[in-house]
Amino acid sequence: MSTRKYLVVYEKSKDGYSAYVPDLPGCTSAGVDREEIERNIIEAMTLHLEAMEEEGLTIPEPSSDSQMLVITGS
Repeated sequence: MSTRKYLVVYEKSKDGYSAYVPDLPGCTSAGVDREEIERNIIEAMTLHLEAMEEEGLTIPEPSSDSQMLVITGS
């Protein structure tokens, strides 16, 4: 498996955190704190990519991007 750099989106909820990878549909995870969710999503990504390889599926190239925008107003 080659090295790829995928965007991971973290969302805080009332119960902890969730994470997903836009370029890997279905690759999600959850955890009680940021440290746990980071470990969990790395494991989820690894397993997701391994399963895709085993099934002979094409591994998607990373294409998502992100930017933080500041919005001011009322």
